[in-house]
Amino acid sequence: MCSFDNFELAFQNARKRKTLKTYVIEFEKNLDENLESIRTELLLHSYQPKPLVQFIVRDPKTRRISKSDFRDRVVHHALINVIEPIFEKTFIFDSFANRVNKGNLKALERFDYFKRKVSRNNTRSCYVLKADIKKYFDEVDHDILLNILQKKIKDEKVMWLIKKILDNYNRSLSLSLSA
Repeated sequence: MCSFDNFELAFQNARKRKTLKTYVIEFEKNLDENLESIRTELLLHSYQPKPLVQFIVRDPKTRRISKSDFRDRVVHHALINVIEPIFEKTFIFDSFANRVNKGNLKALERFDYFKRKVSRNNTRSCYVLKADIKKYFDEVDHDILLNILQKKIKDEKVMWLIKKILDNYNRSLSLSLSA
């Protein structure tokens, strides 16, 4: 988890499609120093994520977005690099969000495959249900989530980090609800 190579890869993943953002440019100016600082904080268990920035997006539905500081996103990617291989094989095949070699284009291709199959190559109508779980992350029971994760992740330091990230989300959520 705390190898310098992992943090370099995490930085590369966190900066994708954001290379011109001021916060990425600033972080990259002292890249080695910033990555070493994160690494040291994690090794010493002194890492504290910054409070999330909350904002509203309307596209077309209204959603509250919680955005992590770029430095924390590098940490998230370092964590993903370690735990994703553990969970990838258990994910539903037709889940496309935030997965390696998946994404929007692959999801549309898969949808088109099913649409053609059900409509008999577009010779008859078919119906589609598009659904979303409202405020899923706000409502998911984090204790149950952590219990599930602990069954697969045996490294207590990795679990400590996951709890830190979830606690930061919970803290930011409670602050935004009280404001």
